[in-house]
Amino acid sequence: MSIRLGPVGQKWLKSLHILFGGSWVASGVCITVMGAFQEPGNGAVLHGFDLSRKFIDDFLVIPAAVGCLLTSVAYSLFTGWGWFRHRFVTVKWCICIFGIVFGTFWLGPWLNALPPLSGTEGLGALSNRAYAEARTLNFWGALFQNATLVFALFISTLKPWGRTKTGG
Repeated sequence: MSIRLGPVGQKWLKSLHILFGGSWVASGVCITVMGAFQEPGNGAVLHGFDLSRKFIDDFLVIPAAVGCLLTSVAYSLFTGWGWFRHRFVTVKWCICIFGIVFGTFWLGPWLNALPPLSGTEGLGALSNRAYAEARTLNFWGALFQNATLVFALFISTLKPWGRTKTGG
């Protein structure tokens, strides 16, 4: 027995999926831009930037990524799109799973390492090797992840590549 969403349900699901995907991209870009263009005048400002970026990650990026994953699962289960029927859907699955795993095990910990150091060391954190490495790795990793998420948004609209041979 297969449960399928009707046209109205699919529109609601699509709206939620777009909301979550767009929020994930927008909040990720905000974190990256804040990290790239911050010009702290003192240690408190640096710490404030780091806390703000962590806040955006905890309360916007993570819920948006989870929402995107859950609406993707709903799409695969309750619509005709399937799990791997279309190549672009398979690519989007890879991007989504990669983004969540990379964010959980690398981007998040690099970002979370910054506020404690800037909180205790102030501007001196900029000279701290651990801070500098975490900040640099987070910036370049986030830039790459943002690019993959924007790519996923484009292929959602363009729907390139057609169906897979298996159609499952």
